[in-house]
Amino acid sequence: MASVAAGYLPILLFLGVALLLSTAFVVLPMIVSRLTGTHQPNPEKLTEYECGFPAFEDSRSQVDVRFYLVAILFIIFDLEAAFLFPWAVSLMGTGWAAWVAMMIFLGELVLGYIYAWKKGALEWE
Repeated sequence: MASVAAGYLPILLFLGVALLLSTAFVVLPMIVSRLTGTHQPNPEKLTEYECGFPAFEDSRSQVDVRFYLVAILFIIFDLEAAFLFPWAVSLMGTGWAAWVAMMIFLGELVLGYIYAWKKGALEWE
């Protein structure tokens, strides 16, 4: 039973160090800013900010579709980078089925790119 618990020790140490570092990266800058005098809140700094829109408008207002199209473009290129690299590294061992699956995936990405292009997401004013 002790050997099973000892197997979890590295995981617990990793979680402890991660918790300590994440807390330090959040709390220490706040403490330092208070001590050095750079903490000077004003009404403009304290306003809410979301997606470039004023915070106190009607929630049912029209939103330009180009914001969503830029998000689609980001997802297209992000997914492409995230999936193509591991696939390319292991290409020799995966066979034809993986190659066909990746070509289908790339075809879907190209369709998304063409859709965003036709909708004018690449032409920002």
